[in-house]
Amino acid sequence: MDNTILKIKNLSKIYHDIKGETLAIDNLNLDIKDKEIIAIVGPSGCGKSTLLSILAGLEDKSSGEILFNGKQKLGYMLQTDSLFPWRTILDNCCLGLEINHINTKENRNKVLNLLKKYGLFEFKDKYPNNLSGGMKQRVALIRTLATNPDILLLDEPYSALDYQTRLALSDDLYKIIKQEGKTVILITHDLAEAISLASRIIVLTKRPCQVKKIYNVKLDKQSCPTENRKDSKFNEYYDKIWRDLDVNL
Repeated sequence: MDNTILKIKNLSKIYHDIKGETLAIDNLNLDIKDKEIIAIVGPSGCGKSTLLSILAGLEDKSSGEILFNGKQKLGYMLQTDSLFPWRTILDNCCLGLEINHINTKENRNKVLNLLKKYGLFEFKDKYPNNLSGGMKQRVALIRTLATNPDILLLDEPYSALDYQTRLALSDDLYKIIKQEGKTVILITHDLAEAISLASRIIVLTKRPCQVKKIYNVKLDKQSCPTENRKDSKFNEYYDKIWRDLDVNL
């Protein structure tokens, strides 16, 4: 049974400016399966974030098709938490509900349950400046989940955090994704994060990006990301994917 929920077919993106045309994405093809976590890696500037912006509808594609198997809703989490400092944590989490005109009592209660479930309920009436960087990112994730998206688009959500906080939040992210039953497309520069978190890793070429290689990550014992980093196959995947990246040192 095919559980593909998103097909990207022959996708291309061309930017135009006074100097001419820049081809950012060239004939990219990719299938996304239901409830899988995929990580997309590639050289800096290859077009990873552009791809996510097109999927989210923030940028137009130049050609190709993006086909959803049904009416999947998307949630987009940016690199920064982008919380409004004048809004409480609860009100920040409900922002998407307001924008989509679904800020009902029932949906706000669902947000409250998410805050309880993931250890942030006691901060619901506080403001972002009362929270650590890691806690702000958890709030941003709950805000993304509040509208109940089927697919989460995560653009390096923890890149601004210190290493230890990133490790802890990777475990949080994995737990939340699995408990909420979401499909995830994660953009990251961190190969270790990709291998420890994702079930598939998509390696892109340098710009204009295409799919260069796809890795199905099969560790000996699939667990939370911090445990996955200790797996005997972890370094093997790391070395192979590193060699596939078109990185000029």
